[in-house]
Amino acid sequence: MSFDNAIFQWQQGERRLRAERPERCRLLERVTDALVAELRRRLGGRFYVQELVQLYRDGTGWYLPVAMKVAPGEPWAWESGVVLDAAFGRYLREAADYAGGRPELRGSR
Repeated sequence: MSFDNAIFQWQQGERRLRAERPERCRLLERVTDALVAELRRRLGGRFYVQELVQLYRDGTGWYLPVAMKVAPGEPWAWESGVVLDAAFGRYLREAADYAGGRPELRGSR
Protein backbone atom coordinates (compact mmCIF):
# COMPACT_ATOMS: atom_id res chain seq x y z
CA MET A 1 0.00 0.00 0.00
CA SER A 2 1.40 3.38 -0.95
CA PHE A 3 1.44 6.39 1.34
CA ASP A 4 -1.18 8.11 -0.82
CA ASN A 5 -3.56 5.15 -0.61
CA ALA A 6 -3.00 4.78 3.11
CA ILE A 7 -3.57 8.43 3.93
CA PHE A 8 -6.71 8.52 1.79
CA GLN A 9 -8.09 5.50 3.61
CA TRP A 10 -7.16 6.88 7.02
CA GLN A 11 -8.68 10.28 6.27
CA GLN A 12 -11.86 8.54 5.17
CA GLY A 13 -11.94 6.79 8.54
CA GLU A 14 -11.66 10.14 10.32
CA ARG A 15 -14.48 11.53 8.16
CA ARG A 16 -16.67 8.53 8.89
CA LEU A 17 -16.05 8.95 12.60
CA ARG A 18 -17.00 12.64 12.51
CA ALA A 19 -20.14 11.81 10.51
CA GLU A 20 -21.45 9.29 13.05
CA ARG A 21 -24.53 10.05 15.08
CA PRO A 22 -23.72 11.85 18.34
CA GLU A 23 -25.03 9.01 20.49
CA ARG A 24 -22.48 6.68 18.89
CA CYS A 25 -19.52 9.05 18.81
CA ARG A 26 -18.58 8.75 22.47
CA LEU A 27 -17.98 5.00 22.30
CA LEU A 28 -16.34 5.19 18.87
CA GLU A 29 -13.96 7.85 20.21
CA ARG A 30 -13.06 5.61 23.15
CA VAL A 31 -12.28 2.72 20.81
CA THR A 32 -10.26 4.99 18.52
CA ASP A 33 -8.29 6.37 21.48
CA ALA A 34 -7.50 2.83 22.64
CA LEU A 35 -6.26 1.96 19.16
CA VAL A 36 -4.05 5.06 19.06
CA ALA A 37 -2.58 3.96 22.40
CA GLU A 38 -1.92 0.51 20.93
CA LEU A 39 -0.22 2.07 17.90
CA ARG A 40 1.97 4.08 20.26
CA ARG A 41 2.85 0.89 22.15
CA ARG A 42 3.68 -0.96 18.93
CA LEU A 43 5.76 1.78 17.29
CA GLY A 44 7.27 3.42 20.34
CA GLY A 45 8.16 7.07 20.67
CA ARG A 46 9.77 8.35 17.50
CA PHE A 47 8.53 6.74 14.29
CA TYR A 48 8.33 7.53 10.58
CA VAL A 49 5.40 7.56 8.18
CA GLN A 50 6.72 4.54 6.30
CA GLU A 51 6.82 2.51 9.53
CA LEU A 52 3.15 3.28 10.13
CA VAL A 53 2.25 2.36 6.55
CA GLN A 54 4.24 -0.87 6.92
CA LEU A 55 2.43 -1.76 10.15
CA TYR A 56 -0.89 -1.30 8.35
CA ARG A 57 0.34 -3.31 5.36
CA ASP A 58 1.58 -6.15 7.58
CA GLY A 59 -1.89 -6.70 8.99
CA THR A 60 -4.24 -5.19 11.49
CA GLY A 61 -5.85 -8.24 13.05
CA TRP A 62 -4.53 -7.04 16.42
CA TYR A 63 -7.07 -4.20 16.47
CA LEU A 64 -10.19 -6.34 17.00
CA PRO A 65 -9.36 -7.62 20.53
CA VAL A 66 -8.57 -4.03 21.54
CA ALA A 67 -11.88 -2.75 20.14
CA MET A 68 -13.83 -5.61 21.70
CA LYS A 69 -12.29 -4.95 25.11
CA VAL A 70 -13.31 -1.27 25.01
CA ALA A 71 -16.78 -1.92 23.59
CA PRO A 72 -17.82 -5.47 24.50
CA GLY A 73 -21.11 -6.49 22.96
CA GLU A 74 -21.15 -3.47 20.61
CA PRO A 75 -19.94 -4.83 17.25
CA TRP A 76 -20.93 -1.63 15.43
CA ALA A 77 -18.10 0.05 17.40
CA TRP A 78 -15.51 -2.37 15.99
CA GLU A 79 -15.87 -1.28 12.35
CA SER A 80 -12.30 -1.10 11.07
CA GLY A 81 -13.17 1.42 8.35
CA VAL A 82 -14.12 3.84 11.10
CA VAL A 83 -12.16 3.24 14.30
CA LEU A 84 -9.00 1.62 12.95
CA ASP A 85 -8.57 3.96 10.01
CA ALA A 86 -9.31 6.99 12.19
CA ALA A 87 -6.71 5.80 14.71
CA PHE A 88 -4.06 5.46 12.01
CA GLY A 89 -5.02 8.89 10.67
CA ARG A 90 -4.61 10.47 14.07
CA TYR A 91 -1.35 8.73 14.87
CA LEU A 92 0.08 9.67 11.48
CA ARG A 93 0.28 13.29 12.61
CA GLU A 94 2.77 12.25 15.29
CA ALA A 95 5.26 10.80 12.78
CA ALA A 96 8.70 12.43 12.90
CA ASP A 97 8.64 13.01 9.15
CA TYR A 98 5.02 14.04 8.68
CA ALA A 99 4.60 17.49 7.19
CA GLY A 100 0.92 18.34 7.03
CA GLY A 101 -0.22 15.81 4.49
CA ARG A 102 3.04 14.58 2.99
CA PRO A 103 6.00 12.73 4.41
CA GLU A 104 9.11 14.92 4.52
CA LEU A 105 12.25 13.68 2.88
CA ARG A 106 14.68 12.72 5.61
CA GLY A 107 17.51 15.19 5.86
CA SER A 108 15.57 17.97 4.14
CA ARG A 109 15.57 20.25 7.18
